[in-house]
Amino acid sequence: MRNGLADETFELLFDTGADATDTLTDTAAAAEPKNALTHVLSLSMTKIADGLVNPKLVLSWLLTALGAPAIFIGLLVPIREAGALLPQLFTAARIHALGQRKWVWAAGSFVQGVSAAGIAAAGLLLEGAVAGAVICGLLAVLAVARSLCSVSYKDVLGKTVARTRRGTVTGVAGSAASVAVILFALALMFGLLDRMTLVLLALAAAGALWVAASALFSTLSEESNPTDPPGESPFAALSLLKEDATLRRFIVARGLLTATALAPPFLVLMASGEANDAFEALGALVLASALASFLSSYVWGRLSDRSSRWVLVLSGVLGAVALAGAVALSLWGAFSSAVVVAGTLFVLMIGYHGVRQGRSTYLVDMAPKDRRADYTAVANTVIGILLLGSGAFGAVASILGAVWAVAGFAAMSLAAAWVAFGLPEVETAAD
Repeated sequence: MRNGLADETFELLFDTGADATDTLTDTAAAAEPKNALTHVLSLSMTKIADGLVNPKLVLSWLLTALGAPAIFIGLLVPIREAGALLPQLFTAARIHALGQRKWVWAAGSFVQGVSAAGIAAAGLLLEGAVAGAVICGLLAVLAVARSLCSVSYKDVLGKTVARTRRGTVTGVAGSAASVAVILFALALMFGLLDRMTLVLLALAAAGALWVAASALFSTLSEESNPTDPPGESPFAALSLLKEDATLRRFIVARGLLTATALAPPFLVLMASGEANDAFEALGALVLASALASFLSSYVWGRLSDRSSRWVLVLSGVLGAVALAGAVALSLWGAFSSAVVVAGTLFVLMIGYHGVRQGRSTYLVDMAPKDRRADYTAVANTVIGILLLGSGAFGAVASILGAVWAVAGFAAMSLAAAWVAFGLPEVETAAD
């Protein structure tokens, strides 16, 4: 029988009606309430930090304000996305060989915190090309550290939280973290402090949050399950693409769903008409994204515990509807209204947060428990490459106009829903 504050909070937040602790060992099942709350608190802090260190908004504005050359501003998003995904193929096997993988996540979070603090210091002390080079270098370190967290986290989550409650962990954390990001977005939009001061304080706060999350996550009760050290090439894990048709289809669906992440800047450009006017719209985008996360993350998490496949399908449909609607409104000359733009962004961001919840839960529940790290690494490495390709598609499409780019992303989202519909259900399968 469960008792105590941790157990009561656990029963309040999670679905305990249908016990799924048969997916855990007896020791892990006994520690699940405390572990689940540790996951929620740690993830909440890192998700807040992610919202504060936003390459598309915060770091882009910072480098612009510091007078850094445009080449460094253009490198921010590729460094952040590719750096977080591409290294995982080379680290997954070694991480999986460790008895306890929580230490990898804790180390990765700590390094992200130090890197964020370094970015804040660079913003305070440097300017021009030197500031651009140093901040891009620190962002690269942060991104690689993030990749360590990503490749280890799903394995730890699968070992410490039962199958039907894993989506709720990330859902609760997303909703909780969005409150802080909403406050940050409002402060950006209404100028409660000097913008440079606010940005530097936010970056410093992000660093502190990552360090605190590292310390908290290290207290997780994780059983030691060592495996043999890796003896094969890191590229050997790519054989999963040949062996597992479900993984291949999942990767295709997830790759197409990147449209929900890549489309927002094009919506802003489509609404503003002038790239120089996009900053205020991007500030509104941060607010729209945070509100969407706050209202939808917990719901998406609970739905993912029932069927992450359907979450991916619905997210793709929602993204396609929002983006196709934006194209139609633009052609009718009705996409200049602030209310219309904000509403479209809000709907799209709900779909985006559904993608994030569904893809994470589906991968954890799909992968065999002794190969979660390999599945995560392969999926993320391929998605890193596809993301670069999708970004190139957006760049080419934008030459023809933002409307064409948004139309292309709408088609990608709809295709993703069709591909995801063909995925098998994994929440009812044996772990």
